[in-house]
Amino acid sequence: MSLFISFEGPDGGGKSTQAHLLVDHLKGRGLNVLLTREPGGTPIGDQIRRTLMDLGNTGMDPRTEILLFSASRAQIVHQVIRPHLESGGVVVCDRFYDSTLAYQGYGHGLDLDALRTITKFATGGLRPDLTLLLDLPAEAGLERRRSGGQWNRLDAYDLAFHQRVRQGYFELAKTEPERWVRVDATQPVDEVQAAVRQAVNARLA
Repeated sequence: MSLFISFEGPDGGGKSTQAHLLVDHLKGRGLNVLLTREPGGTPIGDQIRRTLMDLGNTGMDPRTEILLFSASRAQIVHQVIRPHLESGGVVVCDRFYDSTLAYQGYGHGLDLDALRTITKFATGGLRPDLTLLLDLPAEAGLERRRSGGQWNRLDAYDLAFHQRVRQGYFELAKTEPERWVRVDATQPVDEVQAAVRQAVNARLA
């Protein structure tokens, strides 16, 4: 069966770790699973990712951000995600278009309807079947990023920005409760993974 799973949430929530653990679990069940990430996931997308994350690009306008993220997204949907789903596989993506709505929409205050139009064009209307919101307070997530040595241009936005992003995720989840599952990302890694597997296994069943 095909299934498209995305991980979302504030920075520092452990999305990459949990995505890798989930993929190992699903492969152990004999499923054809593809792990990818945004921005990036293709040679073209990885070039765009380096530009987006570079601390030397602090002057980047939020409109530039959304267009670069969308360019990377269009490439990965066309080249990677849609072909794998059409072959009957499972895709696990570390962030997808909800990040754009949360960060550039709620965080930067760009028009949400405009962002949705751009996103629909980039994705061809593709949406995840299940979105796992790994949630934790913005302060805690940023401290994890600092201590882990993974600081990038987006992390460097002020605390108020990251708090708006977190609230934006809550608002997005309210609009599609059938797609979203919130997981408390302040828990130990194994407990977070247990909650993730429970949500995914319910969909697979």
